[in-house]
Formats: sequence, C-alpha cells, structure tokens
Amino acid sequence: MIRIELQVELNYDIDANGADFVFNIHAAQTACQKVSAENLVLSQPVVPHIHTDAATGTRYMRVRALPGPLKLSYAATIDITHHFAEPAHLAEVPVYRLPPEVIGYIYPSRYCQSDRLLRLAAHEFGALWQGHGRVQAIVDWVRSRVSFTSNVSNSTTSALDTLIERVGVCRDFAHLMIALCRALNIPARFATGTDFGADPALGPPDFHAYVEVWLGDRWYIFDPSGTAIPMAFVRFGTGRDAADVAFATIFGGVRSQAPFIMTRAIEDPSQGLLRPVRCREALSTDAGTPPVPVPAAGAPLVRA
Repeated sequence: MIRIELQVELNYDIDANGADFVFNIHAAQTACQKVSAENLVLSQPVVPHIHTDAATGTRYMRVRALPGPLKLSYAATIDITHHFAEPAHLAEVPVYRLPPEVIGYIYPSRYCQSDRLLRLAAHEFGALWQGHGRVQAIVDWVRSRVSFTSNVSNSTTSALDTLIERVGVCRDFAHLMIALCRALNIPARFATGTDFGADPALGPPDFHAYVEVWLGDRWYIFDPSGTAIPMAFVRFGTGRDAADVAFATIFGGVRSQAPFIMTRAIEDPSQGLLRPVRCREALSTDAGTPPVPVPAAGAPLVRA
C-alpha cells in the first residue's frame, strides 16, 4: 500500500463583485483510494458546498467568494491500494462488451477531437496487437513527438493544437493520447492528481494530468508526459477531458497566484507502507467491472 500526505494551498484576489469557484482538489474516495484524514480551511467566512459524483468518486466544491483575498488550504492523508497486472495479458475490449459506464469515453470531447484523428490513428497503430502494447505504443509515439515545455499552452489548447505545435505540458500530452485511443475505439479518460517524483528542474510541485485506459476489466494508469511516478498518483478527478475536472473553474474577476503543493510518501514496511517506484507492471486503482456478457446464439438481445 502507498500512503501519501498531501498539502494544497491556493491564493486568489477577488474583484469587488465577488466570484464563484468550482474546485476539484479533494482526493477522491474510491474502493482503492481511502482518505483517512483531511482538513479544509478557507480564509473567508463562506460555506463550501461539496458534491460527490457517484460513478467516479470525484468531489466538486462550490464556493461563492467575497471581494478581497481568498486563501484555500487543503491537507489529507491518502492510502492507495494498487492492482498489478502483466501488460502482455491485457487485451482491449470490443465496444459491444464494454460496461455501460465506460462507453461514454470512446466519444470525441471538447479537447480530444478523436473524430479528426481516425486516419492518423489507423495508419500508425491500426496493425498492432489490440491490447496494452498498442496503448503503450501510443504513449511512446506522443512522447517522441511532443516536447514538455512550460507556459506554451493555455486553457483552449486541444489535442489537435498539440499535434501541430509539438509542445505542451502534462495536460496536452494527456489530451493527445486520449484522442488517439478513442480514435481506435479504446476507452480513455482524463485524470488529475499531483506530480510526485517530477524532476525539480521542471519547476515547483504542481497539479498533474494523466490518463486512464480501459483494458480487460478495469481502468489502467498511463502517464504520457512521463514526468511523474504513477504509483504515487492521488486521484482527484476523472472526466472526458480537462473541462470536466479542472482544479479550479472560476466565474468572475479574479487574480490567481501559483499553487503551492507538497506531497510526501510515508514509508514504513512494518505497516505495509511502501515507497512509490516506477514499475513495469500495469497499474490500476480501479476495483474493476466484468465485461458485458455475450448473449448465447439465438438468445433475444432485449427481453420484456
């Protein structure tokens, strides 16, 4: 098991009319990710409203902020249990056998225009074995063609933009990988966390975007930017793309400061707490769902 201690601090200066925020900075509560302790402090006398998405465990916090400075501090201790799988044993699942809750992640979305990449995806990856190896080939292809460069993209940059410009940050790597997967009918979703293990040369610790792909019977983790250690990813949210799970969506006149983020792995083998490392196995923090069964020959597809 991996135990992560997390601290997040966000600071804003809000104009005279106030502003509305939707935050996604709470660690998700899932079957494989347990939040054993957490604390939220807001510098203003406002009441946050928190909604949890039942399907993903993603928690959204809505705040109506007053004019002036707003400081948000969130701290949590999170225990993560991983499922390990041999990559060569993970096959893709045909659309007719996907669980209903997964089907939505094969469609194009705002930042992942997979319908515009059908020919490219088929040419580059169409002949490969349909499983983990093909998804890893997409990861390698994206890494070989896109350079990690800070401050070269913004909130409107899409997968197509990244394909053309060949530069971006973790968010852009994730969008391009997702679009290529979906162009091959491979369900892929956008996930947010923090960049534990990133090279300090890339800058101070930050939020991080990565990808989860449906293979076999569950979502598996991929980090197309390759900048962090997947075993330490604390999942905040999952969605179709960044529009669904931005760490802060702001409505109103606001000036932002750079976030402060600190993550620390607690290592104690006597308690079964291990240090996060890079590994060759496929990793998942999803409990898994069996594929939809195939009806027997002659059986009706719909029953009254």
